[in-house]
Amino acid sequence: MPPLSGQLVVDLTRYTPGALAGRELLRHGARVVKIEPPEGEPMRAVAPEWHALLDGGKESVVCDLKADPSLAQALLARADVVLEGFRPGVAERLGVGPVAAAPTAVYCSITGFGAEGRHAARAGHDLNYVGWAGLLDDTAPTLPPVQIADLAAGALAAVTEILAALLERERTGRGAHIVVSMTHRSHELSEPAPRRLNGTLACYRIYATADGRFLTVGALEPKFFRRLCELAGAAELGELQFDRDQEALAARLAEIFAQRSLETWLDLFEGQDVCIGPVATFAEARRELAPPPAARAPQLGEHTAHWRSELLL
Repeated sequence: MPPLSGQLVVDLTRYTPGALAGRELLRHGARVVKIEPPEGEPMRAVAPEWHALLDGGKESVVCDLKADPSLAQALLARADVVLEGFRPGVAERLGVGPVAAAPTAVYCSITGFGAEGRHAARAGHDLNYVGWAGLLDDTAPTLPPVQIADLAAGALAAVTEILAALLERERTGRGAHIVVSMTHRSHELSEPAPRRLNGTLACYRIYATADGRFLTVGALEPKFFRRLCELAGAAELGELQFDRDQEALAARLAEIFAQRSLETWLDLFEGQDVCIGPVATFAEARRELAPPPAARAPQLGEHTAHWRSELLL
């Protein structure tokens, strides 16, 4: 039996952080009910692919919180877990704050900057949060390839805190109000100074190959780097891994890797402990790593009538 079987999650959030958090709880057996405004969760129109992926298998209940929050309040009173992503104070004004939930509920607020402090009421999205967090210091103006704040610092951090709170509830019988700051959690993901995994070391970089593809080299341990250099025909470089002149070492490695195609390098290193890999295209990665197809995403309001009947509203 999945560990969260029998747990009811009520999701008031919009966009990616809450949707991914809900999907992870659903994956572990929880029943997830999304409370959507009459016009629907914005991802339905803005990012339908994300909606289909993240909201598959959930239930949809339409409730206009500004006009009549009674249906949402009734669901909160029954929920084991509540997810919300409004700016601080908004959920309370709408009548769906922590006091509307059961005392045993784990109420999780996913925020941009936390519930207090000078940025608490500031509007923002993922790019703003990782900017404030210092994660773009080495890469700007290049954007990160994924939404680090939304997906990791927001959604997955929320799931971690929720699971811990549910475990604590087993001991005490009490719920909790959790506040997750995507900016603070993003900063916690940054490498402390002096940073070494941002392109400083030649043994931890991306190198171009002869066919215009790229090879990832993450040979941090000396034994891996020495073996890589041996197989590449440059055993003498194995002793220079942490040499002062990292750029000279990187330039030599770049010359070597540029002599053969990506496939040739992968074949050469196959079965060897050298910590290398390809920069796979999205299509290549999807063919090998894609999860099983998700369940169908609900139609807007598909489960509203059921829950109104269930809650005698």
